[in-house]
Amino acid sequence: MQEAAPLAPKLPETLDSSDYRIGIEPSGKHVKVVFNGEIIADSRRALILYETRLPAIYYVPREDIAMQFLEPSDHRTYCPFKGTANYWTVKVGDKSAENAAWSYEDPIEEALGIRGYIAFYWNQMDAWFEEDREVEIDPGESLTEYSNPLAAWMLREAWEATSSAELLDRLGRQLAEAGFGVSRMNVIIPTLHPQMASNAFVWRRGETVVDERDFPHYGLQSEAYLKSPLMPIFEGAGGIRRRLEGPNPTLDYPILSDLVEAGCTDYVAMPMRFSNGKINILTLATDRVGGFTTEHLGQIHEVLPILSRLLEVHAMHRMSRTLLDTYLGAYTGQRVLNGLIKRGDGENIPAVIWYCDLRGSTALADSVSRDDYLDLINRFFEAMAGAVLDRGGEVLKFIGDGMLAIFPMEKTGTSKEGKEMFCGQTAGCEALEAARDALARMHEVNADLAEEGRAPLRFGLALHLGDLTYGNIGGSSRLDFTVIGPATNEAARIDSLTKELGVTLLISEDFERVVSDELVSLGHHRLRGVAEEIEVFTLPELSPAAGE
Repeated sequence: MQEAAPLAPKLPETLDSSDYRIGIEPSGKHVKVVFNGEIIADSRRALILYETRLPAIYYVPREDIAMQFLEPSDHRTYCPFKGTANYWTVKVGDKSAENAAWSYEDPIEEALGIRGYIAFYWNQMDAWFEEDREVEIDPGESLTEYSNPLAAWMLREAWEATSSAELLDRLGRQLAEAGFGVSRMNVIIPTLHPQMASNAFVWRRGETVVDERDFPHYGLQSEAYLKSPLMPIFEGAGGIRRRLEGPNPTLDYPILSDLVEAGCTDYVAMPMRFSNGKINILTLATDRVGGFTTEHLGQIHEVLPILSRLLEVHAMHRMSRTLLDTYLGAYTGQRVLNGLIKRGDGENIPAVIWYCDLRGSTALADSVSRDDYLDLINRFFEAMAGAVLDRGGEVLKFIGDGMLAIFPMEKTGTSKEGKEMFCGQTAGCEALEAARDALARMHEVNADLAEEGRAPLRFGLALHLGDLTYGNIGGSSRLDFTVIGPATNEAARIDSLTKELGVTLLISEDFERVVSDELVSLGHHRLRGVAEEIEVFTLPELSPAAGE
C-alpha cells in the first residue's frame, strides 16, 4: 500500500484571509470517499469550496454518490451566505456516521455553484483518495487565521458536544492530534446534590470513554482529598505546577508519586471559574520528555475561559436535572424540562396512588428534641420513598408526616374510538411489591430503634387506583406539579381508615382488581366525604385474623 500523502487545500491567493469570503472552483482531481469498506463517492467532477478560517471542502455531484448509503436526517444548519444545509447520516452495514454529509438544496447567490452537490465531513469518513492515492486529511491546516489550534477547534466544533463527558473526550483527542502530549486529564466540578459534592470527569489517552465519577460529601473529609492539590485550589490558592522529571522532583502531594510511577513527567492543576465565581479545576499530566512546553500550556490557558463556559452550560443542565429529580421526582422533573411550566399545564393519567403517614407524630414531636424528631421522620421517609423509587414509582411530595407517590399505568394502545388504553397490572404489581418492601424496611427501622431503647414508629399505608389530573396548580408565580382529583382524596381517606381498623396496610377494591396476589377482605366501609361504601383489603399476614 502506498504511503498516504497529506491533503491540505490552501486558501487561494485571490481569497485574502483577512476578509471573510468564499470561493468555489473545480478540484481538477479524481476524488473518492470510502466508509466501512464501501466507496461512498467517486467523482472527477468535484468542486472545492474555500471559506475563510474554515477547512476547504470537496462538494461532489449527487450523481457520483452512492445514495443508497445516505439516510436523510432532520438536522438543519443555516449559513447567512450559503443558505440552509440539509443533512444525511452515512450508514454502511453496522457502522454509521450521524449527520456526516450535507448539501445546500436552495443555496444563496454566493453559493449557487454547489447546488446539487453533497459534501462530507473530512474526519467522519474512513478514507479519502485523490487520483487513486490515499491522502491524509488535516482540515486544521487551512485555518490560517488562528495560531492556536485549540481556539479554532473551540469555535468550530466544541459547542457540538452534548455533555461534559463528550466535550472532554473531544478535547482529549484534539490535544492528542495537535501533539500536546497530554496523557491524563481530569475536570472536577462542584455540584448541588444532596449526596454528591462534585462531579469528576477522567480522560486517559488510549481509552475509548471518559470516566464519570461522583465525589460524595463525606469524601471532603477523606485523607485522599485533604492531601490532594485540589483542596488548596478550591480554597483560592491558584494553580499548581510540578515537574516530575529529574533526580529529586518535588512530590508534596501523594498523587504526584503515583504519576511518577506511571511515567508522567509534568503535572499542572488550574482553576476554572464559572460565571458565578465558583471554582472548578482542570488537571493535566504528560509523559512527554521535558514535560509541557510553554507554548502548549499557553495555548491551553488561552482557551480556558471558553472551555469553562461550555462546561458551565453542561453543569447547569446537569444541576437542573438533579434538582428537579430531587425535589419533584424523575417522572415529574422530565415533564417540567419538556416545557410543562404554565399554570394549568398537565394531563389526565390513570395511576396507582400511594399515600402513607406516620402515626402519633404530634405527640412524638412534643416528646423528643427537634434533631431526634427529624431523624425519626427521615428514617420513615427513607424506608417509604426508597421502596417506591426502587420499584419505579414517583414520589410527588412529603406532606408534613405523610408522603404521596404514584405508579403511572402503562399505555397499551388506542381504542377504535380513539381513546388511549392503559393496563394497571404492572403498576399494581410494582406498587404491591414496593409496599411489602416498605413494611420490611420499617421492621428493620423499628428493630434498630428497639436496640437504641426507643419506641417503634407506627404508620399507615394506603394503595388505591384511579384517574388523576397530573400537572401545575397554584399561584401565578408559585406552582406545584402534583396530582389532584377524587382518587387522591380517597387514598388519603383510606390511609385514615388504617387507624380505625388497626391495620398497617389497606388496599382499595379498585386496586385489588388489577393484581393477582391473594388479599384478604376487611369488609365494606364508608370513607369520609365519599357517598358509597368501598371494600378494602390487606395482605393475609396483616389481617386481624392472622393474629388469632
